[in-house]
Amino acid sequence: MKIEDNSVVRFHYTVAEPGQGQIETSRKQEPMTVLIGQGGIIAGLEAAMRGRQAGETFEVTVEPAQAYGERREGMVQRIPRKHFKGAKLAPGMQVVLPTEQGNRAMTVRKVGISVVDVDLNHPMAGKTLVFEVELLDVRAASEEEIAHRHVHGDGGHQH
Repeated sequence: MKIEDNSVVRFHYTVAEPGQGQIETSRKQEPMTVLIGQGGIIAGLEAAMRGRQAGETFEVTVEPAQAYGERREGMVQRIPRKHFKGAKLAPGMQVVLPTEQGNRAMTVRKVGISVVDVDLNHPMAGKTLVFEVELLDVRAASEEEIAHRHVHGDGGHQH
């Protein structure tokens, strides 16, 4: 079965910046499972999977516009320290805070006594990424998965 919208794909990946060491890999844990066409992974990686099938391995370079976007200036915000619930903070640290739009990843820039300056750009914004991908399984999504817009069962969401 070829990968298309509403395919459930289980895969391993390793990601790095060109010419640099690995940033992240799924190889030491369970493979990632996504429902294609629902925005569960970055657009450039999803596009590179389309038309492929289980058993294939490939490498793809994804530019920032098809990954986590370009870095935007003016994305630094000052947040009262109380929102970090006593966490030990240091510049460069990645944190996730709940916002009105859901959980948001941010990078600590400066830690003060009562406030913390954070950069709201995604940590990988502005980066070209190279993915090595191994496609393990491909199947058609169930009607329930399509309606809920995510994978159920193995590697997916449990209701």
